[in-house]
Amino acid sequence: MSSIGRTRTSEPAPEHRDTSARSAASFIDPQTLMRIKSLQMRARVAVEGFIKGIHRSPYHGFSVEFSEYREYSPGDDPRYLDWRLFARSDRYYVKRFEDETNLRCYLVVDTSRSMGYGSGSYPKIEYARTAAATIAYFLALQRDVVGLLTFEDQITEYLPPRYRPGHLRRLMAILEREPKGRKTDLAAPLEQIAATVRKRGLIVLISDLLAPADVLKTRLGYLRSRGHDVVVLRILDPAEVQFTFSTPAMFHDVESGRELYIDPDAARSEYLRRFEAHAKEIQQTCVDLGVEYERILTNQPLELVLFDFLKARMRRGRRPGHRIAPGRGGAR
Repeated sequence: MSSIGRTRTSEPAPEHRDTSARSAASFIDPQTLMRIKSLQMRARVAVEGFIKGIHRSPYHGFSVEFSEYREYSPGDDPRYLDWRLFARSDRYYVKRFEDETNLRCYLVVDTSRSMGYGSGSYPKIEYARTAAATIAYFLALQRDVVGLLTFEDQITEYLPPRYRPGHLRRLMAILEREPKGRKTDLAAPLEQIAATVRKRGLIVLISDLLAPADVLKTRLGYLRSRGHDVVVLRILDPAEVQFTFSTPAMFHDVESGRELYIDPDAARSEYLRRFEAHAKEIQQTCVDLGVEYERILTNQPLELVLFDFLKARMRRGRRPGHRIAPGRGGAR
């Protein structure tokens, strides 16, 4: 997929969002939110008052409600032996726990050149890192562990998932760093991520996905084969989707540095056709791999990003194959 810097465009109309439970008037205008200088404060404003309650993790660890006992097996952590029950029964039993919050999440944020485009007062990268910060803040409130990877043509920053004092602040500090502005290369970074992220978890890819769909299919397939759940949040500027340009002008390709003279009236139909074909290919790739996919425009409230994330998590959680395993220490 080529990346003409001034704009890219056209994807199928966004699917209907079920927001009946919340009044649209209660959402914060993202342009207003972006005026808040502190990224963590933005995230806090977006999260506060939104969804309260605990979600169930598809993984299991030690942290919350006691569930039941089972007999000790070689290799089990002796810390979870119930010695009082042993004294009464002369048998070794291990406590099992139902962990409601111990999700291990990796936020993977695209900070490449194409993410620097914006037709309004802020670029896609500003929206993307605010979305990542919002999800991280929410997960921290839920006592989940969250890590961060940023990438351009390779991984630029990596913060392993943790739940400890100061971790969220360090994550926000990394998100606030200015990107180096290199070109997009999804292949190498996603391959590095698959090699780097060894513990199974949820990977949330936040990117405009302006790259060949076959590359995305191969690398996302590799992540899925390693047991990770994957959620893709595709961040696009409205001008990329609607191709609102009307005046012939020089367009700058932010990836290659080339400048192209384009007459929008002559280019619009072909651009929209190719962009839509690329979008459908990406969506089908996600369906084939069992990856949750959401398209998000940068003029949409950040509350809806969190809603989409939680909706994707609930869909993943309802799928078969997840089970409660013996408690052997959480993902802390």
